[in-house]
Amino acid sequence: MNRYIAGAFMLSLFAQGAIAQSGTNSPYSQFGLGVLADQSSGFNRGMNGLGIGFHEGNQINYQNPASYSAIDSLSFIFDAGVTGQVTNFKEGNNKLNANNANFEYVVAGFRAFKHLGVSFGVVPFTNIGYSYTTKTDVNDANSTVATNTYSGSGGLHQVYLGIGWEPFKGFALGVNGSYLYGSYTRGLVSSYSDSYANTISKTYSAEVRNYKLDLGAQYTARLSKNDALTLGVTYGLGHKIGGSPKLDIISTNSQTSVSDTATYESSDANKLNLEIPTTIGAGLMYNHSNRVMLGVDYSLQKWASVSSPEYQTNSDNSVSYLMKTGIYKDRHKFTLGADICPVPMSRSFVKRIHYRAGVSYATPYYYINGQDGPKEMSASLGFGIPIINSYNNRSILNISAQWVHQSAKNFITENTFRINIGLTFNERWFAKWKVE
Repeated sequence: MNRYIAGAFMLSLFAQGAIAQSGTNSPYSQFGLGVLADQSSGFNRGMNGLGIGFHEGNQINYQNPASYSAIDSLSFIFDAGVTGQVTNFKEGNNKLNANNANFEYVVAGFRAFKHLGVSFGVVPFTNIGYSYTTKTDVNDANSTVATNTYSGSGGLHQVYLGIGWEPFKGFALGVNGSYLYGSYTRGLVSSYSDSYANTISKTYSAEVRNYKLDLGAQYTARLSKNDALTLGVTYGLGHKIGGSPKLDIISTNSQTSVSDTATYESSDANKLNLEIPTTIGAGLMYNHSNRVMLGVDYSLQKWASVSSPEYQTNSDNSVSYLMKTGIYKDRHKFTLGADICPVPMSRSFVKRIHYRAGVSYATPYYYINGQDGPKEMSASLGFGIPIINSYNNRSILNISAQWVHQSAKNFITENTFRINIGLTFNERWFAKWKVE
């Protein structure tokens, strides 16, 4: 069995190359650290990401590491997911569609000791991916047109190892320790139809290699023989993650093609660092005989206290690339979700299907030109389809459809339709067989 566990761990590491790619075309990913990824697996996404209070043993719920303590002692669980999406961008009378497909996550978990579960995997943290052009008339004597081309790619990802421990019945603690890695490149090229004007190219880049630490706790109160209520809380440590952010500005003479480059990066007097915020979450999950599960989650990401490097032109026309606060704002997210399974242990295939639904509302975590960024509303419907054959009846195919709406006053409106597919292999690997 140790060989299988090691093999699954190696597979999750090899999956980094497939996961470490952009999963968005959103121009909003040019702000902050990018578009925040869904920190959820296939079954969560059917409930629109609900999971802080989820404490069941048949799925890997890395939203709250305390849940690992519920993993069945005879199981090894392996879960992988992919996503495909279509996004409609609208600005005034202009509309555009874009398609994306992404290998989202690979996670696994097993019971190491009595009341102690272990999980590991690779999951996304942020995504950056955009490319668009704007044109404006300068209104000078030559009818000059200014063209700005914006582009960016990259994002941050995490490889995690977590444990969940139940010191006494009903109460569990957990921790996820992650290696946070990734890079991004954002570019702006400003050019003019007037051949006498210089072309200015700005390239912002950073490369992160740091840690991330998330803690969790859950308490399950037994209301009756068939009813239970679980309270879950989470805490994510906010800290500087380095990244050595750098800005390169290249001015190219359009007539001579001669370029002048200026580079702004960290120094002892001007220490540049990216940061991740402190995160606090709480959730309640009501469970009736594993047939009906209803829950609510709330999370707060304290971005307002996070500083970020920003390029600015000073009053004497000199330029600076300095750390600045007030660029971000605290992000609040609310989620309601449900999972209904008519008869979980039935011999009937139809009665063992899980029916899921969820809705969420989230505030933005950044400002755009002094205004709030886009608020987000989303909803999902999903199914957990049991895989039943002669040697396995515990694995599940999780399929969900999600709609995400992002909008901000005077800016682009995005409507995304997303299909999530996750396959959870729940294998009975640790049973002791008797030979007669």
